[in-house]
Amino acid sequence: MIVGIVGLGLIGGSAAKAYKNNGGHIVYAYDTDTSMLDFAKMTKTVDETLTYDNISKCDLVIIALYPEAAIEYMKKTAEHISENAVVIDFCGTKREVCAIGFELAQKHGFLYVGGHPMAGTQFSGYANSRDSMFYGAGMVIVPPEFDDIEMLERIKTLLAPLGFGKLSATSAEKHDELIAFTSQMPHIVSNAFIKSPTSREHFGFSAGSYRDMTRVAWLNPKMWTELFLENRDNLIKEMDTLINELEKYKDALERNDGEKLYDLLDEGRRIKSEVDG
Repeated sequence: MIVGIVGLGLIGGSAAKAYKNNGGHIVYAYDTDTSMLDFAKMTKTVDETLTYDNISKCDLVIIALYPEAAIEYMKKTAEHISENAVVIDFCGTKREVCAIGFELAQKHGFLYVGGHPMAGTQFSGYANSRDSMFYGAGMVIVPPEFDDIEMLERIKTLLAPLGFGKLSATSAEKHDELIAFTSQMPHIVSNAFIKSPTSREHFGFSAGSYRDMTRVAWLNPKMWTELFLENRDNLIKEMDTLINELEKYKDALERNDGEKLYDLLDEGRRIKSEVDG
């Protein structure tokens, strides 16, 4: 199989390494950082630079860019992609990129599927990529049709070298609604939490809860700014919910109301138990 990888950051780099190391597939890749691309070729992860001329040879094209860049790349290359190919983006939001992807796929004849791997670290860049990044992780796909079993099996087979533990299919709208809660809100909360003046004085007084709470405060501001703005309607809704809940805790503390505070804490504990078992 010939796989085209667009973007050799943490996610794209990990995908390139997985396809090369888990089956020895041929990997073409493109990145604006030519030195990084040259390094990937020198270390035998990438076989050739992905171009307008050879993208037609690819059985699978994975676009691991920010949403706006992914849309622009698809617009520029759509006419060069083979009708037998599958194009999957790995963007963190789905509504805008999927709308364009489905339109271009219908016009040019290839199969486009939106995708979002539920994997990553607080670190970015090719240097932190690894071929086991996606092993056992979930993969969310946004297919053009939900009842085409043959197409879904084709996608599963193409993604098999990445080692995902589970594939879930949903709509672009539902994806963005859920991701605002499961991914985007934790990044905002963590990033805001670390701004307390006490963060400079915590050394020797912190343990696992602090590490868990602040891990994703170490984020990529450029990427997350774009993702937050593209999904701002869902994200604002989740923020309003959290702010409202925090006000309840604050009110109970201000009124020295131990019974109310207990109820709030117990409610959160019970919901966590119901949701995660």
